Amino acid sequence: MSEEKSLNFIEEIVENDLNSGKYETLVTRFPPEPNGYLHIGHAKAICLNFGLTQKYGGYTNLRFDDTNPVTEKTEYVNSQQEDIRWLGFNWKNELYASDYFDELYSFAVKLIEKGLAYVDESSAEEIAALKGTPTEPGQDSPYRNRSVEENLELFTKMKNGAFADGAYILRAKIDMASTNMLMRDPIIYRIKHAEHHRTGNKWCIYPMYDFAHGQSDSIENITHSICTLEYVSHRELYDWFIEKLEIFPSKQYEFARLNLTSTVMSKRKLLQLVNENLVSGWDDPRMPTISGLRRRGFTPKSVREFCERIGIAKRENLIELSLLEFCIREDLNKTANRVMAVLDPIKLIITNYEKGTENLIGENNPEAEDGGGTRVIPFSKELWIEREDFMEVPAKKWFRLAPGAMVRLKFAYIVKCEDFVKDENGNVTEIHCTYIPESKSGNDTSGINVKGTIHWVSAQHAKTAEIRLYDRLFTSETPDAEEGDFKDYLNPQSLTVLPNAYIEPALADADLESRYQFIRKGYYCLDRDSTADKLVFNRTVTLKDTFKKPK
Repeated sequence: MSEEKSLNFIEEIVENDLNSGKYETLVTRFPPEPNGYLHIGHAKAICLNFGLTQKYGGYTNLRFDDTNPVTEKTEYVNSQQEDIRWLGFNWKNELYASDYFDELYSFAVKLIEKGLAYVDESSAEEIAALKGTPTEPGQDSPYRNRSVEENLELFTKMKNGAFADGAYILRAKIDMASTNMLMRDPIIYRIKHAEHHRTGNKWCIYPMYDFAHGQSDSIENITHSICTLEYVSHRELYDWFIEKLEIFPSKQYEFARLNLTSTVMSKRKLLQLVNENLVSGWDDPRMPTISGLRRRGFTPKSVREFCERIGIAKRENLIELSLLEFCIREDLNKTANRVMAVLDPIKLIITNYEKGTENLIGENNPEAEDGGGTRVIPFSKELWIEREDFMEVPAKKWFRLAPGAMVRLKFAYIVKCEDFVKDENGNVTEIHCTYIPESKSGNDTSGINVKGTIHWVSAQHAKTAEIRLYDRLFTSETPDAEEGDFKDYLNPQSLTVLPNAYIEPALADADLESRYQFIRKGYYCLDRDSTADKLVFNRTVTLKDTFKKPK
């Protein structure tokens, strides 16, 4: 009998609200700002918001918080939609904060009419000087007591483009002595003469996040507005706007954001990496973006499983990147076909093999639920094997090839090393072996037992591929917390390119959706840079956690 999983604190709130009849239908939203690509932290929020309505019924809206035209692009909108669908979720309504610009403007006018908002022409420096400190109250702006009529006239002129950027702002009139700094007459509208990706040049004033967010939730009848912990202090303002405007009372709840070792989660910092060409783009496989994880070979199931395992908490914590890697290994172990690829090749010649070409049978995936099936693998006299599988002077307990030593070739025969060839620099260039004809895998009558098995690729049939070995992007587990610039801790070994690896000929038909285990080497996927003439494979993750933590 399986143990029932306990509810997280947000699920408890939702169940209580539905069971008590507070709400008939659960409505959540995922509200990304279209100013960058989504990352693994957003995946946690996506799984939570969409997962709640999958579990309890109701629906989830996708609402883009597009209130800052300077940083927003349609490219980001499209990528974010693609990421959500890739994770396996669908939204009921595709919405934008910009859908509500007229309504938000009318809300602002209503606050002015109620004496709860005023137009301020103080400079940013003057506003900051009057803001006070967490222990000292702020001081009123000299423009705080303007008449309703004057405020309405100025706000109308702001909307009509009469003023330059920064000349005027609209502030809520709340309490300059509040212990919550966000309640000290926050800015709710600013002037920005910038073209918006959806509304063009219709508007030159744009609402601030704190004003647009809660009101957009209310317009959509969002019952549970779920945010990360940095918005705890914003909740009082969220509730104040809804109360004063007398609109649907959406409620905000906060959970701990995802902090992951050896990476950064700030979109601003990720944008720096992209703009300074420190990575190849938002979908660079070293990036923590969902598109980067996808290109690296992660599966939707593995990301959802990771989000499930880390859970929903009220307190910040730091999650090991190795847990995410564990989740993808666990998934791919059951689903990825086993194939052979030689990344650092050296020639092996079987001197007594005279059959020409022989087709051998290899298992695709012994861990697969359906048995995995088999495939045909060509075998010939000359093979490529890994350079590391031969040792001229073998170490103690060495079970691979060495002079006089025997090893099994995976799916093939037992071979014995008889000789090897070196070049003028002393590097081994060829290994000469003999094979035992009676030792064929699946039909071995030789009676010979060997302890080592190595993989190989037929030199005659091999395809050439570029292999990209990815590792952690940063050498520090907490680059954000280190002294100096976070970019000082970029890992110079985060990408190693092997231009001429040899792969099984069947991999010539690899597609972008398939995942493979390169036997003894790790899990890999085809990269979109591949062409018919040049295949490129990305290492998703090693077979085991091999990362050495910095001392």
